[in-house]
Amino acid sequence: MNAIFDDDYFMLKALQEAEAAFDKGEIPVGAVIVVDNRIIARAHNLTELLNDVTAHAEMQAITAAANFLGGKYLTNCTLYVTLEPCQMCAGALYWSQISTIVYGAKDEHRGCGVMGTKLHPRTILRGGVLANEASELMKRFFIERRNLN
Repeated sequence: MNAIFDDDYFMLKALQEAEAAFDKGEIPVGAVIVVDNRIIARAHNLTELLNDVTAHAEMQAITAAANFLGGKYLTNCTLYVTLEPCQMCAGALYWSQISTIVYGAKDEHRGCGVMGTKLHPRTILRGGVLANEASELMKRFFIERRNLN
């Protein structure tokens, strides 16, 4: 694998998506899906804009990647997401049979780990990639949000 295309590289791309969500007033979670060192899907939270509780970054990315690939299974794909997936997203990722999930910040309250959500048996889960950057963006969002109200 080319040294430039590592977990940090792709997580930075997910963080760019999270910043786009932040700028739209959405909870700043971003995601990219990669296959063979190529980004095939980019997404961020759109729950407020679409008025849809299921419009999480991961859900948007799954749909975009499936459309790109022309099929519903994301085997041989890696999801990079700035926040540990929630139970809903982890369930969708289970059904997609995604090969690898790499997340930034851990979600201590609603993350798939604390909720005990099962992933597909062949899915590899890694966390903590650029966790400080992802966590700081989330904190900044909620501080600004509280100051507006």
